[in-house]
Amino acid sequence: MSGQEKRETKFETKLIHFGGEVDEATGASSVPIYQASTFHHHDIFNPPQHDYSRSGNPTRQALEDYIAVLEGGVQGFAFASGMAAISTTLMLLSAGDHIIVTEDVYGGTYRLLSNILTRMNIETTFVDMTQPELVKAALKANTKAVYMETPSNPTLKITDIAEISAWARDKGLLSIVDNTFMTPYYQRPIELGTDIVLHSATKFLGGHSDVLAGLAVARTDELARQLKYVQNGLGTVLGAQDSWLLMRGMKTLGARMAHSEISARKLADWLSRRGDIDAVFYPGLANHPGREVQEKQSTGYGAVVSFDVGSGERAKRLLNLVKLPLVAVSLGAVESILSYPPMMSHASMPPEVRAERGITDGLLRFSVGLEDIDDLLADLDEALRNS
Repeated sequence: MSGQEKRETKFETKLIHFGGEVDEATGASSVPIYQASTFHHHDIFNPPQHDYSRSGNPTRQALEDYIAVLEGGVQGFAFASGMAAISTTLMLLSAGDHIIVTEDVYGGTYRLLSNILTRMNIETTFVDMTQPELVKAALKANTKAVYMETPSNPTLKITDIAEISAWARDKGLLSIVDNTFMTPYYQRPIELGTDIVLHSATKFLGGHSDVLAGLAVARTDELARQLKYVQNGLGTVLGAQDSWLLMRGMKTLGARMAHSEISARKLADWLSRRGDIDAVFYPGLANHPGREVQEKQSTGYGAVVSFDVGSGERAKRLLNLVKLPLVAVSLGAVESILSYPPMMSHASMPPEVRAERGITDGLLRFSVGLEDIDDLLADLDEALRNS
């Protein structure tokens, strides 16, 4: 290596040294919280970088630069929630446009596409994106974008990001990936050709069940300009306090994800050996149909395991018997979270639609936290035996 070459730092190092980790003015080891709504113009002919916090805030800017570094994009954007990030991004579409979307997408995204954007004459076709030919067959004259969620929520189906993104670019379509489950620690869609990456940062990026936030990252300057315009116009921005909390959580992303994934793999193996479980969904299992694609585009399998206990009645009994996991909406925290998609994340999806997508009444979603896995298994074993 010559003296002129700069060595690329590893991802775990970027989590700590992302470029804005030290306050230039004071040397503080934490980005200050700029709790200000507006900023003085010292010279009216030379306005400051930030003039009003909806349009830009120094604390939020540090976070937006942070996620851009981690995802390998040109610019990041921070929103008041994951759905705010998704809805703002989809506002890049116009009346009369059509979008192709992962069929077993998050329930909130399904609701937005099916019940809200339809009022604006934006049309959606939901397809099984594990089969690229179905995606390509869904193309219409008015198609403008492809929206991927991989692994999908909650059935953990895998979409080939590079193949679909390349096809989208060839057809002049915008490609979007919800990267919430994998995070840039395991998967970086922009490096695979995707145009925009989205996160519910409430989940793994925040990691502590204490902040509501969404993030988006653009691949090109032009897309960044468009996203910034819509974000400012809608005002769907993240506040300074929550921006600071999210940055604090993101610094430990690598350590948390690595620990939780080891435990999730043990949980999936343990569940798959039981005779009282109808099905287990986890990309790290040898029999998962998407494992080969997952290993091609990601460096891990994630920390979410879904499994079917056979019936809705048994699932509900089990939820009232477990002692360690939170029984709650959400995922990706230091504490394990056990969710029931039919009544939680996908309650807005009609029962017949859930059934078509494999979201059965007996399906549970386990987001593995930082507890000792043996304790989690013992707790779940007792609940399963008594449910």
